[in-house]
Amino acid sequence: MHLDAIPGSARTGGGTMDLNAVRDVSRAVSAAHLFIYLAPESAEEAAELGVTDRGPAYLAFRSAAMGAVPWQVTLAAFYNFSPRAVRAMTGVWDAAPPERWQAARFRAVGRAMRRVNVQLTDDHLAEARSLIDPVFARADYAGKVLAAANASVPLPSDPLVALWQQITVAREWRGDAHLVVLADNGVGPCDCLVLHTATGRLPAALARATRQWDDEEWSAATARLVARGWLDSHGVVTDTGSAARERIEVETDEHCAALWAPIGNAGARRFASLIAPISNAFTAAGTFQAVRGQSDLA
Repeated sequence: MHLDAIPGSARTGGGTMDLNAVRDVSRAVSAAHLFIYLAPESAEEAAELGVTDRGPAYLAFRSAAMGAVPWQVTLAAFYNFSPRAVRAMTGVWDAAPPERWQAARFRAVGRAMRRVNVQLTDDHLAEARSLIDPVFARADYAGKVLAAANASVPLPSDPLVALWQQITVAREWRGDAHLVVLADNGVGPCDCLVLHTATGRLPAALARATRQWDDEEWSAATARLVARGWLDSHGVVTDTGSAARERIEVETDEHCAALWAPIGNAGARRFASLIAPISNAFTAAGTFQAVRGQSDLA
């Protein structure tokens, strides 16, 4: 669901944040982070570590910041994957320890960004860091497992990759907040995926192939959403369901307002504009054409 205009604002310790500014920067962050899941460099680096299956490689790359955690911890942090999907990562830490997966991820990022010729000047890189660094120096990481894990990763020496890692922290911070909101609204792991596919932004076949919920689980989640009035009997999202999903997104924005308060509305919007060349370069290179909706897979 796209919210082109989000009414209201959120009062924080650092002032009042316009929720439109929060949404603008969140979208920019998500767009700039996305390419890592689609760039061929990621698959190449995973293969060098001995893992050629895309699913386990994705799980290892994204959870490496947490260390050599068992798959159950990754499942808890990722939320909308089925246990059978995440169990497939068993053995990835035997193939290579998390530190090597993290280093490989950074190599993939650097290689991919240079292949598509991301246009960020040294001055723009420095300005972007001057905005994002204070955000995470003051961020509250309580309940933000993936964000905290990524914030603990030493930044690489490559300025472009270091900026991407800070973008990743922002991306995971919002994701962590979103899971809190989903749980608070009683929307379970499979339910949130069914609702999302019903909006048309993510093909159900793709969601099921990557998250691996079986027919019985998918049907049960659909039935729960029908009972709430969020889907109709044909599995189509209702006005009530659309409003509920909008409310969940706005509540997530309200959580994120405190994150961006240190730089305010103008700083958040400026950061969004500074990092736009990253997604623009990958869009121009055709990175996102093959699979529409993948922005919501990560």
